[in-house]
Amino acid sequence: MSAAAATEAWPAPKGLLLDAMGTLIGLRESVGTTYAAAAAGHGITVNAAAIDQAFPAVLRQAPPLAFPGLQQQELEEAERQWWGERINGALLAAGSGASAPAALREELYLRFADPALWHVLPGVLTALEHWAALGLRLAVVSNFDGRLPGLLGGLGLAVHLQAVIVSSAAGAAKPDPLPFRLALTALGLGATDVWHVGDSPEDAEGAAAAGVRCLRIQRP
Repeated sequence: MSAAAATEAWPAPKGLLLDAMGTLIGLRESVGTTYAAAAAGHGITVNAAAIDQAFPAVLRQAPPLAFPGLQQQELEEAERQWWGERINGALLAAGSGASAPAALREELYLRFADPALWHVLPGVLTALEHWAALGLRLAVVSNFDGRLPGLLGGLGLAVHLQAVIVSSAAGAAKPDPLPFRLALTALGLGATDVWHVGDSPEDAEGAAAAGVRCLRIQRP
């Protein structure tokens, strides 16, 4: 993870806002592989490749993973319901022929909370250690839910972070600027004091809306 030449003209940052999925961490196996294996345990036969093909469209058509005004148990229940609907939609779109039972939806929700399902992407740990040594304040800004802090902790990344902002608790998802503003508040920094590092159009658009410079990375 290195800065592009275009960033040479930017003022040196005092902090960094970091995307999570696809930037810091990724899945060891595809979503379809995990869904299909779990579904088989509930008597549902569905092709993993078909799930992987259907899943991006299911996510694009979903409402934001964001629940304004909810906290604690109500928030966690809303997160579970949101993901349960995505799980059900992905299986049906892949030709399962049957709705996902509640036990399968819960199993998969908990499965993706397990750090063992994830891995730290190449170069990330070295970069975090380097940035921390420089004294930069670091926060994650992610369109995810309350499972993320545990994942980052289990993968050994949380020690380098001062804040983790997830869309579900923020009440808005990227490209909305609110999660970025909450991260800035948590770090005690202004928009011109930080860069955002992410891999999606939502990262670039949300950072721009918050007045934050964005370094968009591309992984193989």
